[in-house]
Amino acid sequence: MGNASTKESQVAPPASGTAEKPKCKACCACPETKKARDQCILEKGEPNCGDLIEAHKKCMRDQGFNV
Repeated sequence: MGNASTKESQVAPPASGTAEKPKCKACCACPETKKARDQCILEKGEPNCGDLIEAHKKCMRDQGFNV
């Protein structure tokens, strides 16, 4: 058939420039904030966990991911 399009991950490595390259895979980065975020979402629902979601995003950015 035609060319199959592939979906890119929501967490992509940064483009070339001043940002540093991630030192690990996105799934392994920031385990502490990821665990807290996931637990909150399960218990309280995503709309009630904005602070933990943002903390995890900041951690991911600090690790060099573009989120």
